[in-house]
Amino acid sequence: MKIGLFATFMSPVATPQMIARFARDAESIGIESLWLGEHVVLFDEMEFPYPGSKDGKIPVPAGGGMLDTVASIGYMASQTETLRFGTGITLVPQRNPIYTAKEFSTLDWLTNGRIDFGVGVGWCKEEVIACGYSWEDRGSRCDEFLEVIKNLWTQEIASYEGEHISLPPCRLDPKPVQNPHIPMLIGGHSLPGLRRAARFGSGWYGFNLSPSATATMLQKLDVELQKHNKSREDFEIVITPLPNASPSTVQEYRALGVDRLVLHLGNQKPERVEKRLAEVALFIEQAAST
Repeated sequence: MKIGLFATFMSPVATPQMIARFARDAESIGIESLWLGEHVVLFDEMEFPYPGSKDGKIPVPAGGGMLDTVASIGYMASQTETLRFGTGITLVPQRNPIYTAKEFSTLDWLTNGRIDFGVGVGWCKEEVIACGYSWEDRGSRCDEFLEVIKNLWTQEIASYEGEHISLPPCRLDPKPVQNPHIPMLIGGHSLPGLRRAARFGSGWYGFNLSPSATATMLQKLDVELQKHNKSREDFEIVITPLPNASPSTVQEYRALGVDRLVLHLGNQKPERVEKRLAEVALFIEQAAST
């Protein structure tokens, strides 16, 4: 099993120096991949609460905000040689799919194939609307955008005609280094999310799940995969466990067929990061022990 880390880098704590050192240290202790969350703008008042906190707010430092995933990955990739980078997740239905295809194919080209494309539809209605899209049809729009992105990554001359986007014949280069394209890891715990993973994904990304919750979700995912004549043999399972997960759970996740365990980084103060990396090293030892 591979061990990765999930982080939402926040200014002003996450300085360029801190991020560069963190990436190098993560690679040096054997962390396989770093996964970054995405939000472009934040709101004081939201219709739906943030699912990852008790008060429904994204915890950010005073006067700070989340760094852009693409720029951050490019910066950290320049500081490392083998570390992979993933998005957990890229909010595809509120993005321009053509720019998104270009950004990630360029990242894959520059990193020599060290990119994983984590995908989700998002939970923040206000953010989707602020980006110029409607909320209610974000699922169907995500599906079309994924088709467009895949076409641009794999076809010499790509085109697409759908309800949400019309793409005339065009060329996008450079193509991704990875073949047939950058892995798409589809996130989401809802039935539509699992269906999307089965239809489009190279794998599925589950977030904040205990071993028992993971087992329940995988049973549902297996049903959807079967509908597309797929199985988990050629399908990657990526799980971020609960923040208080202990190294002893590694074997439980492994027994369920989890391929990657992406742990929470948590607090980004230097002393807390150093302590957390020491804790993650214990997970890496467990993953390598059997």
